[in-house]
Amino acid sequence: MRRYRKVKILATLGPASSEEGMIEKLHEAGADLFRINMSHASHDLMRTLISRIRAVEARSGRPIGILCDLQGPKLRVGKFAAGKVTLTPGQTFTLDNRDEPGDETRVFLPHPEILEAVKPGHRLLIDDGKLALKAEKADGKSIVCTVIAGTSISDRKGVSLPDTLLGVGALTDKDRIDLDAALATGEVDWVALSFVQRPDDLAEVRKIARGRVGVMSKIEKPQALERIDEIIELSDALMVARGDLGVEMPIETVPGIQKQLTRACRRAGKPVVVATQMLESMISSPVPTRAEVSDVSIAVFEGADAIMLSAESASGQYPVEAVSMMASIAREVEKDPLFPSIIYAQRATPEATGADAISLAARQIAETLRLSAIVTYTSSGTTGLRASRERPEVPIIALSPIVHTARRLSICWGMHCVVTQDATDLDDMVNRACRIVVSEGFGKPGDRIIISAGVPLGTPGATNMLRIAYIGSDGQTGI
Repeated sequence: MRRYRKVKILATLGPASSEEGMIEKLHEAGADLFRINMSHASHDLMRTLISRIRAVEARSGRPIGILCDLQGPKLRVGKFAAGKVTLTPGQTFTLDNRDEPGDETRVFLPHPEILEAVKPGHRLLIDDGKLALKAEKADGKSIVCTVIAGTSISDRKGVSLPDTLLGVGALTDKDRIDLDAALATGEVDWVALSFVQRPDDLAEVRKIARGRVGVMSKIEKPQALERIDEIIELSDALMVARGDLGVEMPIETVPGIQKQLTRACRRAGKPVVVATQMLESMISSPVPTRAEVSDVSIAVFEGADAIMLSAESASGQYPVEAVSMMASIAREVEKDPLFPSIIYAQRATPEATGADAISLAARQIAETLRLSAIVTYTSSGTTGLRASRERPEVPIIALSPIVHTARRLSICWGMHCVVTQDATDLDDMVNRACRIVVSEGFGKPGDRIIISAGVPLGTPGATNMLRIAYIGSDGQTGI
């Protein structure tokens, strides 16, 4: 199953897309990976969804990545005696540690870490920013606020803290239990960590994961932007989670932040996913708005590795149509005559490593000689990542003997992953590459390809060789 586009599509599973037949339709329509949202999925449902994805994978013959998205800390106010109260801009309203129903003057805040961290002048945004408060006094037990904007608040609404660095980590007790359950399946390829604020937030999840899954940091808090280079360095991938980011920061700044994060990840050679409300109207409409099409196209033009569907595929009325539309937009953008020059202008200077030098040379040779494909043998996935970082104009075929590596690389831009045995010698290396390029639909007899590998063969991290090969007339051997 060949995709005629470079950017990948990550589709969220939910009530509208949990059956195996629907998962298969989404994959056929263009979904390369699937996201399981642990905010809504039980452990039994997670295991069921994983089993169904792997059944679809077995029939398709193509590695499919699975992302387990951890819920992260959910900060909410308590309840009100009347369920909801009306407030007036300018009035005083208090959040405190008294576990009693709230009224027009106060409400219980069951998060001592917030009460201790908020300082006078900090903003508190309730219910996705519908109510804005400004802290006037804070003593660790209560926060006396002035209502800045908004007129009402009701039970259990979420709290966002754009100005406050919380002392707690991003991993909650629920997240630890969910992470252990995901790792126990042995089938999850990525975990996404929500509400990352600092590099230290990644330490615990990396210690628990021990390299068994890739760790993706979701950037949805302004505090993360202050130390973004360190966070990228410690992450295996990044997600630009524009929903919460647009609540905690002025919404007009989000497009610029998206571009900055995309380019920072491209420089570092780390996959980046753009997420949230990309085709929001397709939850209830069979076609998107023009603005949504432009939004998706901007992410593709920027060279994001993957673009994500949330409610559109999880609970919407048109999940297959949403995936098909996203794939169609991506194909059109990548055919645009301006696309190659935009991608080229954003290429990063290669690092002084053998893998980077080999990947740079492979791209330049492939584009100069108009080769059909770049074929890279990769065990750990590092060589594949560096090849993808170059954003070549020709397809990248990643050959790996390790199925988990192939599944993890399915998120990478331009990467077509195939699970195959390691080559036994140089002739087998060339013949196997030619045979797979033809069988996967990327070349034909008489075409030329370039192959990167490491000698001695099968040695992880030893990529040190390039070979240009003609595909023989039988489509099975290289010359």
